[in-house]
Amino acid sequence: MRRPRRAARRIALNIIWTLSVTALIAVIITFVLGFPLIPALRRLKFGQTILDIGPAWHKEKKQGTPTMGGFMFIIGICAAFSVGMFMLWNNGSLEFNNPVGRMDFFRAIAGVLMALSFGFMGFLDDWLKVRRKQNQGLSVNQKLVLQVLIVTAYFTCRVIAGDTNTTINFSVFGSIDFWYFYYIVMGLGIIYIVNAVNITDGVDGLCSSVTVVYCAAFMIICGLLHMDELSVLAAATAGGCIGFLIWNFNPAKIFMGDTGSLFLGGVVCAIGLGANAELVMVIAAAVYIWEALTVLIQTTYFKATGGKRLFKMTPIHHSFELKGWKETKIVVVFSLIAAAFGAAATLLVFLEVR
Repeated sequence: MRRPRRAARRIALNIIWTLSVTALIAVIITFVLGFPLIPALRRLKFGQTILDIGPAWHKEKKQGTPTMGGFMFIIGICAAFSVGMFMLWNNGSLEFNNPVGRMDFFRAIAGVLMALSFGFMGFLDDWLKVRRKQNQGLSVNQKLVLQVLIVTAYFTCRVIAGDTNTTINFSVFGSIDFWYFYYIVMGLGIIYIVNAVNITDGVDGLCSSVTVVYCAAFMIICGLLHMDELSVLAAATAGGCIGFLIWNFNPAKIFMGDTGSLFLGGVVCAIGLGANAELVMVIAAAVYIWEALTVLIQTTYFKATGGKRLFKMTPIHHSFELKGWKETKIVVVFSLIAAAFGAAATLLVFLEVR
């Protein structure tokens, strides 16, 4: 009994060490990149154009703040993820010799590629906004087509790798095999959540903070499910967002832009789907989902009532701004809400594992 316990303890310590190093590397690289990147973006005049439909003081205070800062944590996350995966391989945690271990590895890699693809789409959107000097980049139809292509490529990669699982896991409530409809249902889910994360990026530090909480929850969840590769990805993303927050917290010196927010949306989905924890992902991503849902509710109510509004302004964080909440208060409250849902998601997985 002693040897297995000692071995399990040693493995757990190795994983914790790997996650800690991964997160720290992401924090340092992302933070350090801010020193050359922010002045460079200012020189290139890559400033954010603020929409007129937002709170009036946004245009007064935030106009011209450098955007595309997402490159900072994209580089930091990818570098840290690579180091973390090497550490897993070095300590024997990457199990290529069995189908399950090999599949976990491919799911993580496919997820990173999907996130990078969304990030590239965001870069195109940001680039067009900067070039046109207005907050209009890719059209809605162009974004939708690109997102469908990215999602299709993601599922195609997984199928080619041998991952043909079409079951949606409802945790302790069981699971249902959706057959080929799985790709439609989850494809729409990915597109919704990616855009929801993008919408959440409307207040200094909000998207980064909520994503840190989400990834912290999934570090634990993936650990409980023995999916170390996805734990490493979650650790790298949390670290990258922390490093970015140093520059992005109110008053922000740089914005992540669609380059960063769409990349983070891809990571959020990659971790949840890669862990085959669809219901848990929805619970942990409750803040993102609610942000986007308020926009849909407001739009529907506005059209149905001939111009009336249910909320002061959407996404909902703007409504709280108009009520007099400071941006820092919004970030703290929304992060605490995200933490509560993240804890609930973690508890659900813990009960399922037991």
